Amino acid sequence: MTNHARENAFQSFLVLLTIFVVSCFAERAYSQNPELQQKIADIKEASAKNKQALAQYSWQETVTISLKGEQKKQEHFQVRLGPDGKPQKTSLDQPEAAAQDQGGGRRSGRLKEHVVEKKKEEYKDYADQIKALIEQYVPPEKDRIEQAHQQGGIMMGPQAGSPGEYRLVISNYIKKGDSMTLVVDKTQKALLSVSIASYLDDPSDAVNVTVLFSGIPDGPNHVSRQTINGVSKQLTIDIQNSNYQHL
Repeated sequence: MTNHARENAFQSFLVLLTIFVVSCFAERAYSQNPELQQKIADIKEASAKNKQALAQYSWQETVTISLKGEQKKQEHFQVRLGPDGKPQKTSLDQPEAAAQDQGGGRRSGRLKEHVVEKKKEEYKDYADQIKALIEQYVPPEKDRIEQAHQQGGIMMGPQAGSPGEYRLVISNYIKKGDSMTLVVDKTQKALLSVSIASYLDDPSDAVNVTVLFSGIPDGPNHVSRQTINGVSKQLTIDIQNSNYQHL
């Protein structure tokens, strides 16, 4: 091996060694951040307790779907958590009356109705995909929070203008490149809000969410409102939860 080759090999070794040392130092510094670890432990504990307590309640949910700012549909459900911890919903709305065949209609009219129904079905499928996606984020799961913690995907900082609050920013929570920001009350150790930036199958199909939390008197914390924006189709889903009743 020539001197030049040895020098290049040695320099490459130094670069790799430097990267290794910096990585180890960063990981060690991260793992030795007791304040962050405590905050994460608080969130995990609060999330687990809330989920367990909410299993003893039922509530009403109102879902309003708007397209380009115009309300298209509103649904009402009675909700409770099932044995698997996922929401079980029963519709409170009356079944839609079946469309009556007027007969004698022109072919163009029937074709227009078919196009409208197909478009409605397309947007319904899109809305259902968005709702299914967001149910993976809200409420936050303690195991996923721990996984993000282990991967170094959580940053902590103060909440601007609110000294009694702090925020945790979680990256790659469900999907690569997503983010979820949790705002927490320092004293109550309770979630106040969650902001989510995610997407469906492709990052270009963005979904943005704002979630607000409230407390049941002498009971657990719960999601009071979610506003979900499907950016590509300008679809907004507004979900409001109310009338919590102990089972």
